[in-house]
Amino acid sequence: MFKKSIRNKLIALLLLTTIVPFGTSIAVTYYHIKASLRDQIVQENRNLLYQGKVNLESYISELSGLSLTLYNNPNFLNFLKSANNNYTAMDTVKDILQTILHTEENIERVYISFAQDDRIVSISKQSAVVFSTRSQDVNFEAFEKAKNSPSKLYIEPIHFQNEVDTVINVKRPKPVVSIHRSFINTPSDEVLAYISLEFTPDKIFELSKNLYNKENEEFYIITPEGNLIYRSSLNTLPNEKKQEWIGPLVNTNEEQGAMEWKDAFFDGVMIYNKLPQPAGGWMLVKRIPYATLYQSVFRVAIINIMFGVIGLILVVLATLFVSFKITSPIRVLLQNIHQVEKGNMQVEFQSLGTDEIGILGDRFKQMIEKINHLINKEYKLELENKTNQLRVLQSQINPHFLYNALQSIGTVALKNNVPQIYSLITHLSKIMRYGMNMEEDKVPLLKEINYMKAFLLLQKERFGDQFEYVFDIEEKALNVAIPKMIIQPIIENYFKHGFESRVGIGKLLLACRLEKGEVVIEVLDNGVGISEERLQEIYSHFDNHSTLREGTNIGLKNVYARLKLYYNDQATLQLQNVEEGGLLVTMRLPISEEGVHDEGNHS
Repeated sequence: MFKKSIRNKLIALLLLTTIVPFGTSIAVTYYHIKASLRDQIVQENRNLLYQGKVNLESYISELSGLSLTLYNNPNFLNFLKSANNNYTAMDTVKDILQTILHTEENIERVYISFAQDDRIVSISKQSAVVFSTRSQDVNFEAFEKAKNSPSKLYIEPIHFQNEVDTVINVKRPKPVVSIHRSFINTPSDEVLAYISLEFTPDKIFELSKNLYNKENEEFYIITPEGNLIYRSSLNTLPNEKKQEWIGPLVNTNEEQGAMEWKDAFFDGVMIYNKLPQPAGGWMLVKRIPYATLYQSVFRVAIINIMFGVIGLILVVLATLFVSFKITSPIRVLLQNIHQVEKGNMQVEFQSLGTDEIGILGDRFKQMIEKINHLINKEYKLELENKTNQLRVLQSQINPHFLYNALQSIGTVALKNNVPQIYSLITHLSKIMRYGMNMEEDKVPLLKEINYMKAFLLLQKERFGDQFEYVFDIEEKALNVAIPKMIIQPIIENYFKHGFESRVGIGKLLLACRLEKGEVVIEVLDNGVGISEERLQEIYSHFDNHSTLREGTNIGLKNVYARLKLYYNDQATLQLQNVEEGGLLVTMRLPISEEGVHDEGNHS
């Protein structure tokens, strides 16, 4: 039963031809968008981290440059080199330390530790300049790293400095970052002292907050040793154990890049960028889970699936509709065939449509009608003869009577102050007189232009502001003889095929000019143009006289045939689509009368 049913076959075929391409399209679209979106997001975050790196590097370089400017102060150098310092040198040092302390609001403390003895000079936001001996909490390890560094600089990660609360006189730990510089007695390598700046990481935290989305992304700043300086989940940083993902990042030799990572707590992409060694060599790391990375892709996939389900439902409904649409007309046709078999020659059913089954039904009705026509031949012939006689009588109306009648109507219009009606009737009269005059085969271009003006004025009255036309006629070409009514079929072709499908106001340009012994006539419109397939079909029809399919521009064929009759191969007719939309029809007619044929002599 399934194999015999057209309906079931249609359902299976349409479902198969819908599900397979649509499912493939969804899969290909999903993976393509997924890959391109990943690359796009990774590149955007690389650029964002690079900008963050530049800002952070600039800030740290600005702070480290404060200690570097001390090389330009001779009094400060004498203070470091001399064991017995006078009061003038000590005042200079005080001024220098105070200047550095207040240069940047986040600097909390500045101190100088001498390399050869235990002297130390310090100043902080809570105290003035203090000359004292070195305490036990001085970080000699940091000094050593600064001494061995190529840039003589070491940035100590966040550590805690005790801050005295003056209100309740209690020491509280405060997170600070220290920049240590070994001060060299140039040009030798002798270390005179270590200049240290302690500053709060507030500016670092502020710059970091602009580099990630706190709702669905993670951001970290890591030292070259793998210690966390900043993480997006906390603002204060207790000592933390290294996590597994930090090791591969710290050990990479690339300054920037992206790395995929998956463990029990994270599955996604890690994007990183390293600061230069003089700026601390820190690494900015941004971790984006795949769930966040592909969130928009998932939404697109869900939308595609929803549309796919809706499409499948519509396909099923359409299939059922089409199957009923096909089987119902066949059933009607079979019932009428049974009636004809019984001798009832009256076929009574409505049109079955415009498809193949509808055409079959029409042919069946035509066949029955022809049979009935043969049966009632004499009666129908007599009726047809009477009809033909009436048509002949109607066609014998004198054209002059029509002109006079139109003139009378125009006079009445003028008497009633309706000049527009008079003008329209005048243009119609010109068109009829020009078209019914069978004595002229060729006319001056001027007459053809006047005829087209009257024709287009009627069209303008018909369409109003929706239609505009322009004439661009070279005066020297007005006296050239051309075939009568050779332009009208081209313009009528625009109103038939291009005007209704235009965009905006309908526009038409008629241009005529003389060019190298030819008169060139161009008709340019703003319709939809002609497809390449139809254009090739029209040209083929010009050459081999093949039958055009329904809807083809028959007027163009007639124009081409008349040009061949008048000018043989000396005249050309060219059709060209324009880029802005529309069709350009160009005729080139020779001015010379040699070899010109009279159209009336050709059958």
